[in-house]
Amino acid sequence: MYPKKFEALVESFRKLPGVGMKTAERYAFQTLEWDEETLDGFIQSLADMKDGLKKCEVCGNLAEGDLCDICKDTTRQRDIICVVQSPKDVIAMEKTKEYAGVYHVLNGVISTAKGILPEDINIESLLTRIQEDTKEIIIATNPTVEGETTALYLSKLLESYDVTVTRIAHGLPMGGHLDYADELTLIKAIEGRKKM
Repeated sequence: MYPKKFEALVESFRKLPGVGMKTAERYAFQTLEWDEETLDGFIQSLADMKDGLKKCEVCGNLAEGDLCDICKDTTRQRDIICVVQSPKDVIAMEKTKEYAGVYHVLNGVISTAKGILPEDINIESLLTRIQEDTKEIIIATNPTVEGETTALYLSKLLESYDVTVTRIAHGLPMGGHLDYADELTLIKAIEGRKKM
């Protein structure tokens, strides 16, 4: 029905989460209406993201260099590490303005159904980060089956370390995601965290 190049663009937009066929078509038609400068800017932003963003060498968060802005920040409490699933969760936690520690981004969760094992996510580097001065690990994975499985795995793994392991409280519904929660819910979840 459409030219192949247009269909390819629609299919590219469909790869975005929550974007179905109609929305992808609207996005594709919108890009056709952009002037050359706007379109070039969009293309350049995508290229810059691909070439300029990488994972922080320390925590796994998004970074433009070797370290993310949070790991570079010398005012952060380094004795508390909050473990999250993705960089989106770091942003959600930062919006609360209640957490002053550092993060560790797993970039995934354990999911036997999807064949994702502990060695497939960013756990090993967490273990190397835990030093004598680390007092607490806050596990802030999403309250889903996979998030809970990952939290339980981490709590068992960290039992042999001299560190307090806590889990954020659940003002979040089971199956919910941190990046969809409002700031107040996340503040209450951080304040109500429980020892694991």
